[in-house]
Amino acid sequence: MNKDRAMGTIDEIVGAAKLKAGDLTGNTKLQVEGAVQQVKGKLETAWGKTKDAVQDATKAAAVQHDAHVQVTLGASATASASDKK
Repeated sequence: MNKDRAMGTIDEIVGAAKLKAGDLTGNTKLQVEGAVQQVKGKLETAWGKTKDAVQDATKAAAVQHDAHVQVTLGASATASASDKK
């Protein structure tokens, strides 16, 4: 979990609390602030998930590339060794 996802979760929770408090007290301004903060939190969470997915995909591609290089080098070494025999 990255910083954006953590902050998004916090904003969603605080926004929900403000919205509920506004409902209970009849405070329209607090209700609106809560709803806005909840939406902000959802966007932050989505952005954080996107960043995590890109980072995971980048790591997976690097691992796949490294594995391909190792197989290629290994095959080259085996071919060279059999050529020398």
